[in-house]
Amino acid sequence: MEELLSRSVPPLPPYGTKEKAPPPAELRSAEFMRYYRGLAAGPPRAELLALLARDFGVDHGKVAELSAKVLQAREQQRELGALLQAEDRLRYYLKPRYRGLFQQLGRLEGGLRFLVELRGDLVEGLASKAVDGPHVKEMSGVLKNMLSEWFSTGFLNLERVTWQSPCEVLQKIREPLIVLHVALTSDISSSIQAIVKEIQPLETEDADKITTAIFYSISLTQQGLQGVELGTYLIKRVVKELQVGVQGAHKKELPQIKTFSTLSPIPGFTKWLVGLLSSQTKELEKNELFTESERHELSQITGDCTTETLKKLLNNNEWVRSEKLVSVLHLPLMRLCAWYLYGEKHRGYALNPVANFHLQNGSVLWRINWMADTSPRGISAACGMMVNYRYFLEDTASNSAAYLGTKAIKASEQVLSLVSQFQQNSKL
Repeated sequence: MEELLSRSVPPLPPYGTKEKAPPPAELRSAEFMRYYRGLAAGPPRAELLALLARDFGVDHGKVAELSAKVLQAREQQRELGALLQAEDRLRYYLKPRYRGLFQQLGRLEGGLRFLVELRGDLVEGLASKAVDGPHVKEMSGVLKNMLSEWFSTGFLNLERVTWQSPCEVLQKIREPLIVLHVALTSDISSSIQAIVKEIQPLETEDADKITTAIFYSISLTQQGLQGVELGTYLIKRVVKELQVGVQGAHKKELPQIKTFSTLSPIPGFTKWLVGLLSSQTKELEKNELFTESERHELSQITGDCTTETLKKLLNNNEWVRSEKLVSVLHLPLMRLCAWYLYGEKHRGYALNPVANFHLQNGSVLWRINWMADTSPRGISAACGMMVNYRYFLEDTASNSAAYLGTKAIKASEQVLSLVSQFQQNSKL
């Protein structure tokens, strides 16, 4: 195995001779690909990945040596050219050796697919602890960044699939990288059940009612692309395609699509809420997450008024079976959800990953929808709630810049009103 890696991983050429380096060793890269695919999933592949990450990464001794030279050049106040050259040498040797192997593999026919599979093994191995350690995590990150560069907007091929799509189109996309589901509706949807129930071929007589495009599901099909930012590219491409369709060949078909919104899940809300309740007082009478009247109504239904009782209800979904509990919990859960999306932060940005994704894209936190996903999964993850992120195309660039620069979240009056109510009832 060590001999195979030594043959496959190209040596780092001397600094300054990158253009004179020998051509990529396609045959050796192909040999590595065949060997890896011949290994059984699990420990054999994990051992090879760990060896590749540990023994063919950055030359830390060389990096330490060059770092000292950079510091020496700065301390001795050498001319700018000498300092820049020292820094350039350091950057060059900071690249791990296995990066060269990945570049060679990416040039082979089927090489990108193989690298996606390899990173899938890395992601799975790290999750299961089959492979672990800083070297392996670093290699996974390096490969993720390389895949992000390769799978750019220009690289991706977008195919529109509808009820009228011919069989050859469906055959071409049997193994897509990412799937975005779009519903064409007459308004901004507030329920996933309604969308799924109403999915049907677009009839000519219904075309005039279509004003809105709802992005209601986005999913990667390859584990190796986890963390690779494809969703942003895809949403922007689809919006552009819909705009082209509106303005171009399909102008007579759907001229009035001007509203773009998501109907998005809120993963982690219930878990966050249960944790928040655990940190509060045991008695809801002393808990400021609920108003006095809400606490009274809850105690009338549940028989007591403790955080433990409420946590049990939320954890086993029993509360949705009671119309009275659904009614009583409606407003407090809406307030808490608004705060979770708007006020709970990680390093200054939205804690919820889906919110962070859409806000980075420049959307507006538009509307929180009660009982929008009544499936067991929807109830467990977010107490049945979903959220619309609305894309105002003329404002996405400025909204994105504001969020990324100052961490400012653009939100609608509905969301801000719920946030204000939460703050009035809580001292958090």
